[in-house]
Amino acid sequence: MSKAYTPVLIVGGGVVGLSSAVFLAWHGVPCTVIERHPDLLIHPRARGLTPRTMEIYRQVGLEPAIRKAAYAGEDFVWMPVMAETLSGEYSVPGEEFEDDGSSFSPTAFGPIDQDKLEVLLRDRARELGADVRFSTELTSFEQDGEGVLAHLRTADGDSTLRAGYLIAADGFGSPIRQALGIELDGPGVLFHTITAIVDADLTPATRGRAVGTAYLQRPQPFTIIMAHDNDGRRWVFGTGYDPEREAPESFSDERVAEMVRAAAGLPDVEVRLRPQVPGTDLKVLGFPIGAQLARRYRDGRVFLAGDAAHTWPPTGGLGANAGIQDVHNLAWKLAEVVAERAGDVLLDTYEAERRPAGMLTLEQAMGRFGARMGPGEGTEIIDYGAVTMGYQYRSSAVLGATGDTAPVSPADLDGSPGTRAPHAVLGDGGSTIDLYGRGFVLLAGPDGHGWLQAAESLGIKARRLGGEAAAAHGIDPAAAHGIDAAAAHGIDAAGALLVRPDGFVAWRNRGHGGDAAAELNDAVRAVLGGTDR
Repeated sequence: MSKAYTPVLIVGGGVVGLSSAVFLAWHGVPCTVIERHPDLLIHPRARGLTPRTMEIYRQVGLEPAIRKAAYAGEDFVWMPVMAETLSGEYSVPGEEFEDDGSSFSPTAFGPIDQDKLEVLLRDRARELGADVRFSTELTSFEQDGEGVLAHLRTADGDSTLRAGYLIAADGFGSPIRQALGIELDGPGVLFHTITAIVDADLTPATRGRAVGTAYLQRPQPFTIIMAHDNDGRRWVFGTGYDPEREAPESFSDERVAEMVRAAAGLPDVEVRLRPQVPGTDLKVLGFPIGAQLARRYRDGRVFLAGDAAHTWPPTGGLGANAGIQDVHNLAWKLAEVVAERAGDVLLDTYEAERRPAGMLTLEQAMGRFGARMGPGEGTEIIDYGAVTMGYQYRSSAVLGATGDTAPVSPADLDGSPGTRAPHAVLGDGGSTIDLYGRGFVLLAGPDGHGWLQAAESLGIKARRLGGEAAAAHGIDPAAAHGIDAAAAHGIDAAGALLVRPDGFVAWRNRGHGGDAAAELNDAVRAVLGGTDR
């Protein structure tokens, strides 16, 4: 039995766990990821990143690599279709003709499969110093006031690892969540699906029509086919099954091939299945599709993230994106606490902020599920960009917010506390969004000299918005769409606002007089839980 220590242990080496490692390591927090599988899954699962998620990866230097590995260019528009078979006539869900936020962001939708994204995340995490271990399973854990003791199992035997904190990114069934006794809200499992990756030339069925995801009625309802390449010859197939009557292992290659032929409407097409887990012959995997939300996201030093905290149907592509945004919210807070710049109360704001965002997303995913695979739940489907970029936070890490927590269209983001800070164009063609990531940032109006001095005294990065002096800071006086940058952030010439490392507005002074140094210091102390910088 060997003992070791890591400030943060991350259980689960999927997109959420690996993103946790990237964000933490980027903030300078040593961390360890453990994953029970021998390597990354080949199955693509999520098929794209919203503009908000792309902003997050842009912070940590991953945007160019994601664009290079994408299956389409930046002008790609995600367009799911519904049909009897892939060969039949297509209809398009009306809610997809929405602005996803690209018009109000320095970046656009990222069309990348999750398996390719995870390779980039694994490599970036290791490059930043994270310890990523495969074939390593958490068998049990205990926590106390000082940390978490994790019991691990590998092919070489059992060991223990002491951690300051634990992030449970261990998926839908989350043994960690179950061990903590955290209950779930929501309808639970809706149905079960088997999935396979197949090589098959389905171009005679698509006939040149663009297909991202097709929702089909053959061989039975709840069948989907997703393109896995750009030439129509590799696909992801999924359809419902009853796990009480049969196991995924009962789906032979030929049985799945016949189902693919029925779904495509091509009775004679050649179909070949591929293994989905490296080093194994697993060609068919089973997954539950459900909708549930953990009642708590934190238990002492353990935090739930991604599917361990919430699940919903994949309609809308909201699952992986929400999980990535979970850990982006959590990582900077853990970094502040580990460095003893913030009090423990800051970690409570993770649940206070991300659970309501999870509830909103669950409701919207269910609404889209009903619209595409019906009958619906009666949920009003709101603007997609408002769901993915316009959710609002309310916690002790947000000061002076209004009582209105309704999601905001990206076009209406105006610097209000608790919202994602607006995108304003920089003189070099970049964005104010690019100012955020490490540490707090103060944005001041053109006459906000006192705010700039106060920020400097606290070691906070500061930038002036608008006015002739803006050029010295590389900021164009005009924001995107021709709006004055200060006004776009809801401040006048003498105002200021404080933006958190995750790009959300923590506090705003529209421009009234006062002691800038005292007011800014009080704001920072309050956000960090009463700890001086």
